[in-house]
Amino acid sequence: MNSEQKTESNDQCLKQVKDEILGCTRCSLRELRDEGKYFPVVGQGNHNAEIMFIGEAPGLNEAKTGVPFCGASGRILNELLEHVGIKREDVYVTNILKDRPPDNRDPEVNEIEVCLPYLKEQIRIIKPKVICTLGRYSMGVIMQQFGLAEGLDSISKIHGKEFEKDGIKILPLYHPAVAVYNSNMKETLKTDFQILKKYQK
Repeated sequence: MNSEQKTESNDQCLKQVKDEILGCTRCSLRELRDEGKYFPVVGQGNHNAEIMFIGEAPGLNEAKTGVPFCGASGRILNELLEHVGIKREDVYVTNILKDRPPDNRDPEVNEIEVCLPYLKEQIRIIKPKVICTLGRYSMGVIMQQFGLAEGLDSISKIHGKEFEKDGIKILPLYHPAVAVYNSNMKETLKTDFQILKKYQK
């Protein structure tokens, strides 16, 4: 399969995942989506990306637009990518949950169980070289899913440290929101993002 055929195949497969998410009624977040006239936040970016970013769940801005990381955190993410010379359109950005939890609370176990198959399928289709988890919650879920639970520690201790499983690197990163509230954290994030230069095409 050449690159053009691979792109077309990935587009079709990811559209199928999107359609499944749009029609999903397996947890109460769908009711909140309908009540709020929100959108599910499926993911955005290059369907052949080398680098995938995974956050926890959509916030209000994301739910209103269907675009991941489009608010203040998104602006920080864009700035960090620009800092290391990576275009946002060259990466893929998504979340563990595809719908916004009420009041931005932590995801519940059943919600994660419902959404994880969609995320796993996105990873299987895109086949990124590196998955960057954004924030402690995403870090915990992804590390456990990849059988790396023994490497788990507080995000302050393992941010910027690379793990590997099944040929995929897992890179825990602070959530960009930390730099919204604490400008000193931006330098830490910039340093961690330097690691991504080697994964560019």
